Amino acid sequence: MARFKIAPHFRLQEWVAEEKGYFRAEGLEYEFSDSWGKDDPGKTHQVANKVGAYQSFEKGREQGVSCACHWTVNAAASHGHGKLYADCYSVAPAAVFVPPESPVKTPQDLKGVPISVGFQSGSHYSTVQALEQYLKPGEINLSFNDGILFGRLQKLVDREVPAAALFSGPYYFAEQLGFRKVIDTTFMITTMISGDVDPEDVKKYFRALRRAQRDIDLRPEQYTRFYSNEFPARFREQMDTRRWGPGERIVFEPYTRESFDDSQRWIAEHGIFEEGKMGSGRYEESMVSIGA
Repeated sequence: MARFKIAPHFRLQEWVAEEKGYFRAEGLEYEFSDSWGKDDPGKTHQVANKVGAYQSFEKGREQGVSCACHWTVNAAASHGHGKLYADCYSVAPAAVFVPPESPVKTPQDLKGVPISVGFQSGSHYSTVQALEQYLKPGEINLSFNDGILFGRLQKLVDREVPAAALFSGPYYFAEQLGFRKVIDTTFMITTMISGDVDPEDVKKYFRALRRAQRDIDLRPEQYTRFYSNEFPARFREQMDTRRWGPGERIVFEPYTRESFDDSQRWIAEHGIFEEGKMGSGRYEESMVSIGA
């Protein structure tokens, strides 16, 4: 059996578990996967127009256990690109930001303004979900050609885009730099299991993350420094992670049938996927429960 590959999802838990030896204590034979870019993480997030999280599952990810927003994992698993791990989920702070000098002050002011998001990624769905409280569908203007997360962060900082949806570390960095948070778009993330992964390794992995989550809950300020591990080199001297929050939080509760069905309906109603891309839509075929 190949070594278990760990791909941090721009969050703290894997880094805490690594430093504190929780993976080793579980007896997990693992390695960290270089999904963030060895030389500069920002370069891995400059992607083509309309290429996002779902497309990475279609192509096939290197890691047997990886994360994305629950809408995309839901759709990808339903289409047979892996199994949604049903034993936990996580919640990531997210928002649409604009430069401090922007005339945009309220969600209504975003009418027609291009908002940089990742195609069929968490920022895509969550921005629509938040803004449809204020704007009609034709008034929400999403831009998909500005990269995933760090790509659009860089363009926002460089004033190349008027607004961008950010989560986790980039969310806190934008706040630190004085960018204006126009609307909260916090969203749910789930785990995809694909390929030949030993279920016992999955149990060991999540037991270690559970311990790391408790540490973060207790003393988050001790661990926010780990955000710098995945940030583009150009920003590291500006970052003051002492001011940042704990970011994505893993919730060790099930991703239920109700959550699955509600997400399937919402995605279909909003026409985010082409016909046939949603797959079976059946919970039992799309989920896997391994337990602790």
